[in-house]
Amino acid sequence: MKAVVCKQFGPPSSLVLEEVESPKLKDNEVVVQVKACGVNFPDTLIIQGLYQFKPELPFTPGSDIAGVVKHVGSNINHVKPGDEVFGFVMHGGYAEEVVVPGNACFIKPPMMEFPIAASFMMAYGTSYHALKDRGQLKEGETLLVLGASGGVGLAAVELGKLMGARVIAAASSDTKLTLCKEYGAAEVINYTTEDLKSRIKELTDGKGVDVVYDPVGGNYAEPAIRGMAWEGRYLVVGFAAGDIPKIPLNLALLKGSAIVGVFWGSFAMKTPKKNMKNTMELMQWYAAGKLKPHIHKIYPLSEASNALEDMMNRQVKGKAVIECS
Repeated sequence: MKAVVCKQFGPPSSLVLEEVESPKLKDNEVVVQVKACGVNFPDTLIIQGLYQFKPELPFTPGSDIAGVVKHVGSNINHVKPGDEVFGFVMHGGYAEEVVVPGNACFIKPPMMEFPIAASFMMAYGTSYHALKDRGQLKEGETLLVLGASGGVGLAAVELGKLMGARVIAAASSDTKLTLCKEYGAAEVINYTTEDLKSRIKELTDGKGVDVVYDPVGGNYAEPAIRGMAWEGRYLVVGFAAGDIPKIPLNLALLKGSAIVGVFWGSFAMKTPKKNMKNTMELMQWYAAGKLKPHIHKIYPLSEASNALEDMMNRQVKGKAVIECS
């Protein structure tokens, strides 16, 4: 089979497309013929050796997959060969075939196309887990989403609106913010031309926001925390800016606030039943037409490095997707 392979940590240009052996199957796993794989910001970090974990070289990047079941392990009974599925892997998705843990493989709704299914799991799974389980977002509260036009950010905007919150979207350009408005943002902040903390205070009449969803980090983290309301919750989702911020902890004391980590991948693996419940709720909303992933562009497998370059250069709005077979 063909796969994109990372043989040494480095930029996207160092990846190679080559023939590799088909994956071996264990009892609790499923082999999926990959039709599409979502591109996520952590992919750009993993290939550079900058993520929380470093896969053993060589490896194939890619986590969000959708495709057709080819083989199932002896302990698998919820899917069978020929079923159309979507799922999540730690890496391996940029390939024509991938092994998926059984508890991370789900039947794809018939009306959901493969590129949409491959855009769903990480973006909506992360954002729903963050807002529901970690942030305890309540109807009527105010939610600030940083990096709001990206994959997880746009999902957070859409879900926040659906959960009854007033959503303030913050991003780096007016074009990106226009998309955020289409997905439910009540107010927007261009943090390259406006002062983030001042605009938060202005838009909340000095009260501050109840929940901050932050997949960006860097220089935006501290002003966002300073713009939180009493007993606010700051959700640490990722560090797309490249820098892990150092937060003065007196801010948490003064605001009675919580700084809460969000690691959806570990949540999904450690508590699969809770993740399954969340996934089913998201599927119901999708079936009802309440969720609509935004596809920025679909790339062939041979152009996976271009997709990652576009992601690193902040050119992707919503989700980039790789067609694998």
